[in-house]
Amino acid sequence: MANEHLVKELDQVVVRFSGDSGDGMQLAGNIFSAISAAIGNDISTFPDYPAEIRAPQGTLSGVSSYQIHIGGDKVYTSGNKCDVLVAMNPAALKVNVKNITPQTIIIIDADSFTDKELEKALYKTQDPFAELGINNTIVDAPITSMCKDSLKDTGLDNKSILKCKNMFALGLVCWLFDRPLEHAMQMLNTKFAKKPDIATANIKVLTDGYNYGHNIHASVTTYRIESHQPKPKGIYRDVNGNSATAYGLVAAAEKAGLQLFLGSYPITPATDILHELAKLKNLGVITVQCEDEISGCCNAIGASFGGALGVTSTSGPGLCLKSEAINLAVIAELPLVVVDVQRSGPSTGMPTKSEQTDLFQAMYGRNGESPLVVIAATSPTDCFDSAYMACKLALEHMTPVILLTDGYIANGSAAWRIPSLDEYPDIRPPYVTPDMADGWKPYHRNPDTNVRYWAIPGTEGFMHRLGGLEKDFETSAISTDALNHQKMVATRRAKIEKIADFIPRQEVLGDVDDADLLIVGWGGTFGHLYDTMRAMRQNGKKVALAHFKYINPLPANTEEILRKYKKIVVAEQDLGQFAGLLRMKVPGVKFEQFNRVKGQPFKVSRLIEEFTKIMEE
Repeated sequence: MANEHLVKELDQVVVRFSGDSGDGMQLAGNIFSAISAAIGNDISTFPDYPAEIRAPQGTLSGVSSYQIHIGGDKVYTSGNKCDVLVAMNPAALKVNVKNITPQTIIIIDADSFTDKELEKALYKTQDPFAELGINNTIVDAPITSMCKDSLKDTGLDNKSILKCKNMFALGLVCWLFDRPLEHAMQMLNTKFAKKPDIATANIKVLTDGYNYGHNIHASVTTYRIESHQPKPKGIYRDVNGNSATAYGLVAAAEKAGLQLFLGSYPITPATDILHELAKLKNLGVITVQCEDEISGCCNAIGASFGGALGVTSTSGPGLCLKSEAINLAVIAELPLVVVDVQRSGPSTGMPTKSEQTDLFQAMYGRNGESPLVVIAATSPTDCFDSAYMACKLALEHMTPVILLTDGYIANGSAAWRIPSLDEYPDIRPPYVTPDMADGWKPYHRNPDTNVRYWAIPGTEGFMHRLGGLEKDFETSAISTDALNHQKMVATRRAKIEKIADFIPRQEVLGDVDDADLLIVGWGGTFGHLYDTMRAMRQNGKKVALAHFKYINPLPANTEEILRKYKKIVVAEQDLGQFAGLLRMKVPGVKFEQFNRVKGQPFKVSRLIEEFTKIMEE
């Protein structure tokens, strides 16, 4: 192949697979990203699929896409516009025209561009490319007919044959980027281990797609993305945020020497955490699929009372329903981790789309003075670290912790070096000791941290009960005394505020000392804001970035940072919730805001444009 084509080396590339929900674009994209991670490239992905269970075939509302950003060095986002677009039908082409440039190579299934399919996608003419103003390089492969011809003698029915179309497209893209097929073949054999005939068919079509590209010279140039900087030694895997969250919970339970218990009710986009943990019974993990959200939370609280690491997972609508139970853990002062994978709201909203709109709900969405810890993961791989830290803080400080991820990083994936547990700090719950038994009460506290001690039921000398009624500070009996209630409320708040001494100080990146603009963000937007800062600095701008992971309490040096810069812009995928929180916590500091609530990730190009305007004002 190298003798027949110009082989061009690229630093990075963005590939987008797009088609009907039933065309297998998520699987094709997932395999291509896994191949890239396995050969040493860095990746960041963005699965983008419709909320409908199955929209009508060929329609604009039914388009499902999977975008992969591949780099020789570290990549932080799934990319802006794509360099290669696979469009399996006219609807996919139309939906994604906004995601291409004049240089984008477009691969289409020529068999699907019929008059009927054009009509379904609401084209006005029979020339979709002219209608959309596309004058790009087009690889019009007859994917459907080639797939049928490839599998005509296998004995598979037509429906099963057509389900293999995605592998033909994947094979063609693998040829274009000089990707080996062995890893894809292994993944297909694993996925279809119980259906070897289906695995064989997919592998055959995959190979035929690769050979098709080679034989017809589908492109005069093929591409390679070489890794320029050696990665730290270790085993690397392609991992999405939900899986990383699950693994982080398991790691924390192992480090703490506790059994992990997950009580959960299925909800998009958090259900895969339940699925992943359900596979790990051999590690002692207990999962219960409960009848509703509040039950899932109450089960987890019961597990914590019994001496386990209690966790519950949900998304925004479920967090609403769990609020009463979370408050039980607040007043009982039991460790509890609540994972909220944020999605577009309000109400049912757009279940498969991503936002950051649950921040205020996590902070304040309960009755009474109800302080707890809030952490926000910043990337798919950071979900592991954030889940671990959420468990550590919950166990060591006897408090509920809400871990905010979002649909973008939960479903998106990145190359992840599997860590050693030795790399993570110890987790030391505040267990009672035998010398405390004489006169012990359930709300006796460590005077330095305000943390009450944890007595596991069955520990001799420490029989006790907890509940949702206010308790006396000294005796732990039920109390409605006014001054005592004031003291208990203040103590619970002081306990959470004290946690600021146990979390890292906020880091500032970029032009730390002399930035003309400080970009502030939180949670899953880190990659886009970091790439924006980096691009602006390359263009000669003085820019810094403070991206927050610890939301409540805020890092101890937050005020010091915010009072240092003259111009600050807070960028978030809501209407300004974090900016509002900062105004309340650090009064007098002025912020510009950049807010988008579209259910889609930020575009770096738009961020650069908007932030440059702010700097020039």
